Amino acid sequence: MDNKEIYKKTLTFSIRRLLWDIAAFAIIIVVSACGFLLADKLMDAGLIGLVVGIVIGIIVIAIISHFISYVFKAGQIAMMTRAIADGKLPEDVWGEGKKMVKERFLTVAAYYAVTNVIKGIFNELSRAITAVGQAIGGDGGGAVGGTIGGIMQTIVNYLCDCCLGWVFYRKDESATKATLEGGVLFFKHGKTLAKNLGRVFGIGAASLVVIGGVFFGVSYLITTAFPDAFDALAAEVSELSADSEESSIPEFFTTAQGLMVLASAIAGLIMWGILHSTFVRPFILVGVLRNYIESGKNEQFSEEEFAKLDEKSKKFKKLHAEAEAQK
Repeated sequence: MDNKEIYKKTLTFSIRRLLWDIAAFAIIIVVSACGFLLADKLMDAGLIGLVVGIVIGIIVIAIISHFISYVFKAGQIAMMTRAIADGKLPEDVWGEGKKMVKERFLTVAAYYAVTNVIKGIFNELSRAITAVGQAIGGDGGGAVGGTIGGIMQTIVNYLCDCCLGWVFYRKDESATKATLEGGVLFFKHGKTLAKNLGRVFGIGAASLVVIGGVFFGVSYLITTAFPDAFDALAAEVSELSADSEESSIPEFFTTAQGLMVLASAIAGLIMWGILHSTFVRPFILVGVLRNYIESGKNEQFSEEEFAKLDEKSKKFKKLHAEAEAQK
């Protein structure tokens, strides 16, 4: 199966994730609006009610997401991995994906334990690479280090997903041992994996402009349908700004139009984040994941290689010790 076929076959996870993300976004908006309206009517403090509503909505969604959304991501990666390894997928991709996740991680806690370790290892390795730029010295060194850091963080996010795919690929190994192998693959085959950089950043930038731009426009049209609400909110923001001796609120955002633009920009970014991570990112990930798995298919992992990474990552060293203790 080529990358496009794999992407299309695993879209069922993306669609389900999109429906959940839209529902979550709608819940946050409704709770926030209710908080604003209630506080504005009862205490003439709509801004405070809006903030409280947003916080409550985010907390509720975060708790629910912890227990259900991981299946969308892990299941999709599991099926992508199987397609790359076997060249085919079962008819019931959704059902088989959930099954693979449950077999590999018997509990939700086990899944998050492994993914947190993976993120920790790759973040430590990326910080070691970023330090090279910072070591140049001066403002130039800091700028180079910061740029490298931003790039590395994006790469790390993809590599974490690839390492999770490797954990599914190495189904006969423990999740602990497979995670260690994933770290070695990154360290040994970084140049091979780097060829995906143009695709990662090019498609990402294009999706931000197109998706973010479209939803900014749509959101702005929606906000113009509620002038009274934004007038009331602008009055509160203006009052807050006037009462503060050192207000950092730009004057533009004390007006109804400015708040409409701000709300539309936030909504555009949120919708871009949802659609990019749901549809665009998996499209990029298939190619990155294929290169990652192909780079390690014939790899012979040695204790010397694990020992080298022990020196570069405390989390890797700790996980390595746990794997040794399990023998």
